Amino acid sequence: MSLKVVGAATLAGATAYGVYAMTRPKKEVPKIIISGGPGSGKGTQCELLVKKYGIKHISTGDALRHHVKTGTDLGKEAKAYMERGDLVPDELVIGICKAEMETKEAKKNGWLLDGMPRTKKQCEALDEMNLIPNLFLLLEVPDQIMMERACGRRQDPVTRKIYHIKYKPAPNEEIAKRLIIRSDDTVEKMTNRITQYHKNISAVSGSYEDKMVKIDGNRKPDDVFKDVFNAVETSMKK
Repeated sequence: MSLKVVGAATLAGATAYGVYAMTRPKKEVPKIIISGGPGSGKGTQCELLVKKYGIKHISTGDALRHHVKTGTDLGKEAKAYMERGDLVPDELVIGICKAEMETKEAKKNGWLLDGMPRTKKQCEALDEMNLIPNLFLLLEVPDQIMMERACGRRQDPVTRKIYHIKYKPAPNEEIAKRLIIRSDDTVEKMTNRITQYHKNISAVSGSYEDKMVKIDGNRKPDDVFKDVFNAVETSMKK
């Protein structure tokens, strides 16, 4: 008789747990927008976030450059803007962003949006697509430091990894020989990009004021990431 009672209790417990598992709230996945001027260290922090959380990194800048290189219709349209260092029109950036957000990886593991939004209109477009972040990270770095960082950057065309002639040299001579300077990493274009950034950041950050965490980006990457990590963990508990 006692065996039957234990069996029934076990069954009841298993049933109760099953109901709990089905009805408990799902754990929030990271939904992050990272912002900052050109050369503020967004790329480095994105690499660390992807490594830590396995989230989908959506870099509109990389995506646009890929379209330009492969000569797609979108790339041809965006090329003229990028060569001048001007912001690419909202509708082009939004189109790329929407496609990336619809991937299974982004829906399952969360997403990290880098390079958008840069205008108020883009913020509104994300809201309309129900792409609402649980954290808006703003990396703050002085203009002079951003200029030095960006103009010293070099990209590996094979792996697309970013290096720096001063802060992060290529690991070997073979990679060093094939590094290229990205078209938008010149003094002239950086000056324009920084100006554009300051022109738009108030409107963008104002759209996410209740989810914004400002972080001093003028430090070593690992020190910056400690604050980034704490901000992400706190945002997922809310």
